Amino acid sequence: MAQDTIYVKASRLLDEARAKGLRLATAESCTGGLVAAALTEIAGASDVFDRGFVTYSNVAKSEMLGVPDELIAAYGAVSAEVARAMALGAVDRSLADVAVAVTGVAGPGGGSADKPVGVVHFACARRGGAVDHIERRFGPLTRDEIRAASVAQALDMMMRAVAFAQRRP
Repeated sequence: MAQDTIYVKASRLLDEARAKGLRLATAESCTGGLVAAALTEIAGASDVFDRGFVTYSNVAKSEMLGVPDELIAAYGAVSAEVARAMALGAVDRSLADVAVAVTGVAGPGGGSADKPVGVVHFACARRGGAVDHIERRFGPLTRDEIRAASVAQALDMMMRAVAFAQRRP
């Protein structure tokens, strides 16, 4: 995914959130803060972007976002259940109205038969609203390509959530 495309998506997301008076947050594992970096690349993002949680380890997911250890043990860090818990934790532990979570296997190692390299779970939570989930299997891409595609997917999910969110009073 071209860097300029990410920039355009991030800029559009910030504009839409700003128009509705909404705040954003991220909870990232395999992207290591790249979604937050894409948003904060845009000058003036601080009036919309509240914070980013980089929770690369399972301990960080639990400590920073409140993801239950039992959930990680039962489903694994790369799962729909953990992605949803991460997104909800980011909303609960921030001022955000919309938060996205990303957890996956970016490679080149670390994959398994169930969760091969390129599998990434995304969740997007709206304060007081629904939590959406998407699983993507990006296939045999490079680590950089998987992470870039994940950033684009996360921004798209946030854009949809912002579109359906109510304007802040």
